[in-house]
Amino acid sequence: MSDARAVHPPSVHNAAPCQAATTCPYCGVGCGVSATLEQGRITAVAGDTTHPANQGRLCVKGSALHETLEHSGRLLHPRVDGAITSWDDALDQVAARLSATRSTHGNHAVAAYLSGQLLTEDYYVANKLFKGFLGTPHVDTNSRLCMASAVAAYKRAFGADAVPCCYDDLEEAELVVLVGSNLAWNHPVLYQRLKTARSRNPLMRIVVIDPRVTDSCDIADLYLGIAPGSDARLFNGLLAFMHRTGRMDQIYLDRHAEGLEEALAAACEADVTLDAIAADCDIDPERLETFYYWFTSQLHVVTLYSQGINQSSSGTDKCQAIINCHLAGGRIGLPGAGPFSITGQPNAMGGREVGGLANQLAAHMDYHTPQALERVTRFWQTGTLVPTLPDGPGLKAVALFEAIERGEVQAVWIMATNPVVSLPDADRVKRILAACPLVIVSDCMANAEVLDVADIILPATGWSEKDGTVTNSERCISRQRGLTEPPGEARHDWWIMTEVARRLGFAQAFDYDHPATIFAEHARLSGLDNDPDAAGWRVFDISGLASLTRDEYDALAPIQWPVNARAPAGTARLFTDGHFPTPSGRARLMPVRPCGPQQALNATYALRLNTGRVRDQWHTMTRTARSARLMNHRAEPFVDLHPQDAEAHGIKDRQLVELTGICGRFRGRARIARAQRRGEVFVPMHWNEAFSGRARANALLAPYVDPISGQPESKHGAVNVRPLTHGREATLMVTTELAEDLQPVRDCAYWARIPMCHAVRWQLAEDSDMAERDWLAWIEDTLPGPLSQWSVDDARGRLRASSLQDGRLNWWLMVGPPDTLPSPLWLDALFGEASSEGISMAVRRRILAGHDSDARDDGPIICSCHQVGQYAIQAAIRDGDHSVEALGARLACGTQCGSCQPELKALLEEERDHVRL
Repeated sequence: MSDARAVHPPSVHNAAPCQAATTCPYCGVGCGVSATLEQGRITAVAGDTTHPANQGRLCVKGSALHETLEHSGRLLHPRVDGAITSWDDALDQVAARLSATRSTHGNHAVAAYLSGQLLTEDYYVANKLFKGFLGTPHVDTNSRLCMASAVAAYKRAFGADAVPCCYDDLEEAELVVLVGSNLAWNHPVLYQRLKTARSRNPLMRIVVIDPRVTDSCDIADLYLGIAPGSDARLFNGLLAFMHRTGRMDQIYLDRHAEGLEEALAAACEADVTLDAIAADCDIDPERLETFYYWFTSQLHVVTLYSQGINQSSSGTDKCQAIINCHLAGGRIGLPGAGPFSITGQPNAMGGREVGGLANQLAAHMDYHTPQALERVTRFWQTGTLVPTLPDGPGLKAVALFEAIERGEVQAVWIMATNPVVSLPDADRVKRILAACPLVIVSDCMANAEVLDVADIILPATGWSEKDGTVTNSERCISRQRGLTEPPGEARHDWWIMTEVARRLGFAQAFDYDHPATIFAEHARLSGLDNDPDAAGWRVFDISGLASLTRDEYDALAPIQWPVNARAPAGTARLFTDGHFPTPSGRARLMPVRPCGPQQALNATYALRLNTGRVRDQWHTMTRTARSARLMNHRAEPFVDLHPQDAEAHGIKDRQLVELTGICGRFRGRARIARAQRRGEVFVPMHWNEAFSGRARANALLAPYVDPISGQPESKHGAVNVRPLTHGREATLMVTTELAEDLQPVRDCAYWARIPMCHAVRWQLAEDSDMAERDWLAWIEDTLPGPLSQWSVDDARGRLRASSLQDGRLNWWLMVGPPDTLPSPLWLDALFGEASSEGISMAVRRRILAGHDSDARDDGPIICSCHQVGQYAIQAAIRDGDHSVEALGARLACGTQCGSCQPELKALLEEERDHVRL
């Protein structure tokens, strides 16, 4: 059996430290990373100053990449039916069971569910194997959950899934509109780039449109806190306003667009007076008029939108309403102008390029594209092996899992994603997969919950090991390089699928020995029968890269597609000539009729639920939680509530609460937030059962989807909230070795697991019927090692205890309110001490207190890059540092990625208010 380990640049094995260029595996900005390698290990990372996406900047997640590479917690060996086995046996089992499923139930009984975490080469092989040779159309991706509505709208408007803008447009714009995007937290490097551009151009204006006051509002000239789901009404109103005030670009419309009359008629079916639109959007009419006036007065306008627009049961129409306004005003194809969908994952666009969505074939060809089926069949030469490719689209993500539940799909291969956390009605998804006859999972992390329901588990490579390409939000293809050896028996995803294909009898079509050969094939297909002067041309074309040698592929510099004979150096902006790949050659305005969320509020579920990311975490935390400093900013699952809603439900700040929805429950700590609109709550999407009990946000969401894109409605849940009934709370810190064996703590009413540098911290709340728990007895039953010291305060219901064993701190427990907990950093450092003399008696006396009398408690971490806490910042403000710049000069906070600067400004304002009072 051939083997495929990491593919290394020649310099990586040098003994002396060296630098290697790669890309970040997190958000869609696609930042370049410069990694320092020493003895085969990455010891530091920095932003790549030569990469056009980030120009040397990295956010806190990217700057912590080297802290997430420990081999502990990785999948190391293949498993079949729960038993470790060899790769040969595992691959034989995959091939045999897939063959048996197809023989018994037909090709359509097999499916694949992919991920934007895969590299383009992995994606290409998966699409080719399942659609081209296994004959099933049921290949979809978790990009369906974040980008499908944007894709559908681009295709309806332009005839192609083609983002027309580039990042430089943010610097050349006169007006930037952020809608449904908390850019400051979700794409922080791009936010800092926009912030810098605004500081250099005092005439630039920024508008933020979002139901929540987010950190992105820090640079906003105008904020519109619209009612959830009213985006299409807002932009339909803008279209009508452009018509009424004569601000449309009639010359552009006459030459390059069609469908205005129908789009305008649909927009005007409702009352389009400013007062009526403002009332429906629940915003001030004067602010609305200001936005409309700014948009119509500037030619160079970029509208940047993301999940707040896409994740809706009418997300395609919302995207379309934005595009309509840009087409009507001719605000596209120009520097600093265009509708710009910013992707969520590092390779969501690369997956779309190769056909990773169920309604695509490959190379931006759809099933309905003329001659596409014949063209791809001819290129892949599938005719001699299978009768033909599927003749129609497959099932999209939510529908796919419903088909598994009905038994129509009998086998699913899940790669690099965790659908039992990320899909709506997540508890049901886990039950569906548990009942599926064959679930194959390829992943790199051992704590992904989907592994609990897998029959075959295949250890895959992760960041720093994978080798290939990714495409970011501005169509820029970059190399993600394999720099380190994979742990254990982990293998590349493309190699795993190639080996399965060979066992299925398709060896000739999958004769790959390097990602460069896969990329070259992908590039050739993109240029096949693709003449820009002919009907049916495709915007996606990287045929100019098809002849790269392996060395040229390894050295490939970032480049934006299309890359072909006409644009050998790539293309920054699309549609600059007003020519579109539609049958008429014109862009299309589409009629949009706004509709509200499908998850309706009622007397039982009266609060509107919004879900989203936090600043320092990524997806389901399987990787970012491995960096202790990334856990400090938001350590526990939480629920943001407006103060009046909190008061109405009897909830205090930091109190444990429970949300209930039609599908499930969520438990977290309340955060009273004036940034919330009344009647609405926000919860983070990241926590799962590896880090907390009952904190999966998507367990609350009903599986409503956009009828065009199939994207789930993740921003518009319906829930109720109540204080969580529980007994006493406790904080437990244990060594990392003990953390995995503490099953009894997971039986508490609430628990959250918080990895630290040297220990693992647990926040616990006992069940209410166990309020009289004998904690000393619980210690004896649950925690290993001797009970070295303890103190009990019966009057206040508090207990503190610790265990020292072999000169080391083994565990530490405090029963009592968490607001009395000192900063855990001193204790965490103590867990890391392992001297031969052990812990001194002087230090032992301070262990029960949980802090050193000489140590400073800096409070909750605000700046994750430099680990600067709230109390230290407040002290510096009171000592005379009255600006973000002054705080940075003293404490270094806000000087690296800049993500914490809005919070620094908030603390400055709070201190000013305190002084005024």
